[in-house]
Amino acid sequence: MSLRPALLLALLLPALAPAAAPAVRDLVTARVAADYPALLAFYTDLHQHPELSFQEVQTSAKVAAALRADGFTVTERFGGYGVVGVLANGPGPTLLLRTDLDALPVAEETGLPYASTVRAPDLSGREVPVMQACGHDVHMTVFTGAARVLAGLRDRWSGTLVLVGQPAEERGAGARAMLTAGLYRQFPRPDFAVALHDSATLPAGSLGTVEGFAMANVDTVEITVRGIGGHGAYPHATKDPVVLAAQIVVALQTIVSRETRPIDPAVVTVGSIHGGTKANIIPNEVKLQLTLRSYSDAVRAHTLAAVRRICRGTALAAGLPDELAPIVTVVADDSVAATYNDPALTRRVHGTLAGWFGADRVRRIDAEMGGEDFSEFGRTTDHVPLCLFRLGAVDPAKVAESQRTGSPLPSLHSSKFAPLPEPTLTTGVAALTAVALDLLARPAVSTP
Repeated sequence: MSLRPALLLALLLPALAPAAAPAVRDLVTARVAADYPALLAFYTDLHQHPELSFQEVQTSAKVAAALRADGFTVTERFGGYGVVGVLANGPGPTLLLRTDLDALPVAEETGLPYASTVRAPDLSGREVPVMQACGHDVHMTVFTGAARVLAGLRDRWSGTLVLVGQPAEERGAGARAMLTAGLYRQFPRPDFAVALHDSATLPAGSLGTVEGFAMANVDTVEITVRGIGGHGAYPHATKDPVVLAAQIVVALQTIVSRETRPIDPAVVTVGSIHGGTKANIIPNEVKLQLTLRSYSDAVRAHTLAAVRRICRGTALAAGLPDELAPIVTVVADDSVAATYNDPALTRRVHGTLAGWFGADRVRRIDAEMGGEDFSEFGRTTDHVPLCLFRLGAVDPAKVAESQRTGSPLPSLHSSKFAPLPEPTLTTGVAALTAVALDLLARPAVSTP
């Protein structure tokens, strides 16, 4: 049975969880170390065979098979290629652990012996290269490794594990699809949801947490700036959408600098502008693509409204009729809500990790403006508390060299992003296991 609010509040009140009992920590460490060859084999297989969003056929099957082998009751193809594994182990809370499954249309340039050479058609039918450029292969390996350890330590915890392999994270759609399909109705409703994400800046073997907003709202906006085309030699006989688009691009920058409180994070980036075919032809339209980032719902709503207002106002100032006003479209499938780490749960996770790994390996880190649809698991009417923590994945020597020279490290989504398997994988498995063992800890038995 799931815990309800009063008991849940009592469970989360401690600011720091007690340090792990050495015997349990040593047992987990030994099991993870013994399992490393299998972890590495699973990881390299996933890395060599990535699949794009909405196409995670083989990837989801591999994750499902791993959970089934460890005694989980597994449901496949839930909300697309989603996987749900349930392991009930007596009374206590329900903990949801989540991994993402999909890869990116990136041509790998890491030079690794197990680098991806996969090419596949995207949803439009265009053949593209495919790479695990965001480390979802790390996430899946850690996820299945922790499931294996926890299944073998059922005498050490009590409650229910719900393990979710989520498709289409890179498109911001997979979590919503699983929730819409009835994730919280057809399976035990979680009292907490926890995930990790690898980091392209933290050294392998380290971990990071952030309370409150951790990842941003993401909105993709497409703008069609319309005009009246004609000959480049006679601009007075046209309404030039190129000039209008340039004015809009400049005006959009004032949304953050002059309309948003300086203490409220926000980003407005015009990442794409296309229009025209020849130097002496003024086109009929120019297309812009924007990414908008924010944390609060209020700033998000204001930014979107300001984009629409600026586009319309600039067109009116240029003398365009209403029927040629810019068309502003928010791409719903590319929108993601901000990830908010429940402060009480995150403090507890931080304390658990520090107790297992030592305070020197567990950092309090800054929030980011990247997006993560893990947020959706906490935005239903159930208000499930979330915690997404970061797993260092970079060779410490490369981190030190970057700090010494100022040369940037390859970022997530880079063709050169290459996680260091060890100690990234073993640290991740131990970390996720430690958090689960703490949140599902058996109640202490009092003696007379």
